[in-house]
Amino acid sequence: MRKVILYSAQSLDGYIAKKDGNIGWLHDERLTLEGQDYGYAQFYESIDTVLQGYSTYKLIEDMGIENPYEGKKNYVFSRKTGLLSNQSTTFTNENPASLVKKLKVEEGKDIWLIGGGQINGLLLEAELIDELILTIIPVTLGEGIRIFDTSQLENWFRLLSCKSYDNGMVQMHFVAL
Repeated sequence: MRKVILYSAQSLDGYIAKKDGNIGWLHDERLTLEGQDYGYAQFYESIDTVLQGYSTYKLIEDMGIENPYEGKKNYVFSRKTGLLSNQSTTFTNENPASLVKKLKVEEGKDIWLIGGGQINGLLLEAELIDELILTIIPVTLGEGIRIFDTSQLENWFRLLSCKSYDNGMVQMHFVAL
């Protein structure tokens, strides 16, 4: 069975974006390490499907990045109707948990849960997140969009690995219990 993996960065105080959705702090020059991709290339090769909410999709689109997940199936969850799917992106208003249950039993590589906070929380509550790969950025934001915006349930994970970097970032890999 395919795994759903939340691969994300967050602030020390648990935010994935500022209140207005801004993620500029993720690109601060203090975080740059020459030649370091924090395991991204290896992770990206292990997946063939991407899940994200509409706000996250729009944020990436507004950054001017065309086809950021080329060669991957990209599902965008939205309550909006009339959005036109294309060869690289499928817009859906299907219940996220229902769609993910179907995707997990299909043949293929693992599934990348990009977020945002609402989708992360819904899938955490449905116990559909198999692994977390979280990179902690050494900054506090004070407020913003939480990594699990809507989750009210207690979920337990086991730490598989932890790596620290010279720029103060820490990456932790967890598996659901």
